[in-house]
Amino acid sequence: MTRLPTLSSYLDAMQHLLAFILRIPPIDPSTGLRTAFLLRLTGDAMNSMTGYPPSMDGLRLLLDFLDDVDQAWVTVLRSQAWDPATGKGVDLVVPTDQIQPGTTLIRTSPVSQTEKTRLRSLLVTGTAGIEEWLMGSDMGEGDYEQVLEREGPLQEFNDMFSSTLAELGCQTGPSNDPAGMEDVASADILGV
Repeated sequence: MTRLPTLSSYLDAMQHLLAFILRIPPIDPSTGLRTAFLLRLTGDAMNSMTGYPPSMDGLRLLLDFLDDVDQAWVTVLRSQAWDPATGKGVDLVVPTDQIQPGTTLIRTSPVSQTEKTRLRSLLVTGTAGIEEWLMGSDMGEGDYEQVLEREGPLQEFNDMFSSTLAELGCQTGPSNDPAGMEDVASADILGV
């Protein structure tokens, strides 16, 4: 019933949206728009991916896409511009000869605490959802961790969103351990 009947076609479409969002410059008033769109894409992706049947090929594509989302979030959290050639964030540099006297200063707003909390929540619930999705799958003999270790992507799975979580300051263990992320997120909310 969907126009994107496979996980690979879904991830391909999401990759195009991610590239579009990252073209939004980190300059106000666009900064908030870029953050809002990336939050929406992250939430939609984390909720929709698990609606497809899991397979090892699909999981590899999924982990590659989630790594791209991880790099995108690091870029946004650092208020950087996206360099599509390197696939990483770069500091925005505006030559002083292009700034005209009497014009408004170029500003960029950091990601708000509310947006950071929402992002943490999306990562915690999304990671738990992917884990449940894999636990309920039949990708081979043994549990999903044994299959991932045997096929190779276990480390990538364990490192899911590690750069974003480190940037948020809430990396206390493996990123696919929702309990560790919840403890730090709660402490941050309480101001501890």
